[in-house]
Amino acid sequence: MTRQVRLSAIRLSNAETIFRMPGTPVAVFVGGTSGIGQGMAEAFARWRGGRAHIVIVGRNEDAAADILAHLPKPSRDGEQASANWTHEFIPCDVSLMSKVHAASQLIASKYSKVNFLILSAGFLSTTGRDETSEGLDKKLALHYYSRWKFICELEPALRKAKDEGEEARVLSILAAGKGARLDLEDLGLEKRYSAARVRGQAITYNDYMIESFYARNPEITFTHAHPGGVDTPLMDVSPSPWMRAMAYVILPIFRPLLTSKEDCAEYMWHGLLENAGAMPRRIRWDGTVIDDASWSGDEEAGRILWEHTVKATKVEG
Repeated sequence: MTRQVRLSAIRLSNAETIFRMPGTPVAVFVGGTSGIGQGMAEAFARWRGGRAHIVIVGRNEDAAADILAHLPKPSRDGEQASANWTHEFIPCDVSLMSKVHAASQLIASKYSKVNFLILSAGFLSTTGRDETSEGLDKKLALHYYSRWKFICELEPALRKAKDEGEEARVLSILAAGKGARLDLEDLGLEKRYSAARVRGQAITYNDYMIESFYARNPEITFTHAHPGGVDTPLMDVSPSPWMRAMAYVILPIFRPLLTSKEDCAEYMWHGLLENAGAMPRRIRWDGTVIDDASWSGDEEAGRILWEHTVKATKVEG
């Protein structure tokens, strides 16, 4: 089966699965104002014909407004005025745990259940440790701590969806299977820092994250994905000047080899929706399970990382 034929089959399967979901599902897209998160939100809205509660979380209000304006809206008589669907943007600086807490609380106050939680916020940089006002490295805050905190705070809403017999699935998009051995002596990377170390540790933290949350919620599906090379604006908006400059040189050359955000969204949804029962899963760019994903820890290591994360993401007041 060629790649295009398989992708066509995946599109049909995704559309049918989401369209046939009963009721009005709730889908939260953290990082949904661009890139893969945007592609997944747009695909979800298209399959549902707009009949869903769609929440986009991020910083770019203008981008969110444009995305929301172009999402399909229910058009049958009475549905346009119905309160049984909503499309909204919740502003949040995802690098700050206090903002993540506030956004999570707002979502929970509006929606008693969450069916899909998609976590894709991130950025590219080769600079050294860049601490937020809360003392966390910004890369780790975006790629791990914020994701853990969103899941933790929306855990009751995910459980409620499952308790009512509905879907409850979480997807963290980073680089499953590409992590480094967990360094328990330097959690948070305050002692030794490099771009390679922060990438490797963040990926492994995500692996432990889905394992630990699954242990607490064995009826919910938790997935960590490695989307591969995708045509997104990450390089264009990088805080590293040389990376922004290189984007103009590199992207035109390699763009034909990259997956579009729309096609990537289809693959990510396919991997998330695969009906293999609730379990922690790692998937590659095409949505297939990575059977030989590297794994470098144990339950005790997971417990230590969990306790560290609870303290690191704690919000006072």
